[in-house]
Amino acid sequence: MQTHVDAHSNNAAEFIWRHDDVFGRIASRYDLLCDVFSFGVHRLWKRSVARRIAGEDWTTLLDGATGTGDIILRVLAHEISGGRNIIASDVSAKMLAIAQRRLAAHAGIVQLKQLDAEAMPSIAERSVDAYSISLGLKICNRRLVLDEAFRVLRPGGRLIVLEASNIPWMILHRTYLAYMSFCMPALGWLATAGDASAYRYLLRGIREFPSAEALAAEIREHGFQEVTFERLSLGIVAIHTARRPSS
Repeated sequence: MQTHVDAHSNNAAEFIWRHDDVFGRIASRYDLLCDVFSFGVHRLWKRSVARRIAGEDWTTLLDGATGTGDIILRVLAHEISGGRNIIASDVSAKMLAIAQRRLAAHAGIVQLKQLDAEAMPSIAERSVDAYSISLGLKICNRRLVLDEAFRVLRPGGRLIVLEASNIPWMILHRTYLAYMSFCMPALGWLATAGDASAYRYLLRGIREFPSAEALAAEIREHGFQEVTFERLSLGIVAIHTARRPSS
C-alpha cells in the first residue's frame, strides 16, 4: 500500500478519489465547468488531441480518463475502421454513466470500464496499441499512471497525453496563474453550486503541474522513446506523445 506521502509525491492536485468523490458529485456539470474555466477553448484542445489519437496506428485504444466521453466522441468523428476497438475507462461511475449514454450509438466499437488509471489489473500486460489520457493526469499520481500506461502498451505502442502545461514566457505564465487564482473560485462556485473542492483540486493541479519539458523528461524516465510535445494556446496545455520501445 502506498504511504500518504508517497501517494501525493507525483499528484499535482493532491487529490485521492477514494477520499472525495468530487467528480461523481459534479458529473452532470463537468462539461459546463470545462466551458466556464476555459471560456470554451477546451473544445479546440480536445479536437486537436482527438485528431492526434485517431491519426495514430492502433487496433485497440485504452483511454485512461474518459470522463463524460467528450474526447472519445471526437475520436469517433474521424473515420474509424471496423477493426478498431476503444476501451473507454474512468474511475467515476457517474461520469461513465454519462459517457455510456453519449456513446451508446457506438457500442460495437467502444467498451466502457470503470478503472483506476493508477492500477488496472484487469488490463493485461502488453495488450493495447495506444493509451491516451486527457486532462486527468494532474489529478492522479503521475508515476503510477505512467507505469500502468507502459505496462499495458504493446512494444511499439503509442502514448498520447493532453494536460496542463506552462506558458514559456514567465511574466505571461504568472499573469495567467494569477487570473486563474482569482477567477476560478468565483466561476467554479457558480458552476458547481458551491462545491469548493471541485475547483480547489483543479486549480492546484494546474498550478503545481510540471512544465512541458519536465513532463517530457518524466515520460522518458519511465522508459518511453520518441517523446515529443506540442503546446496549445501559448502553452496553457500541451499534447505529449511517446512510444514504448519495440524491443
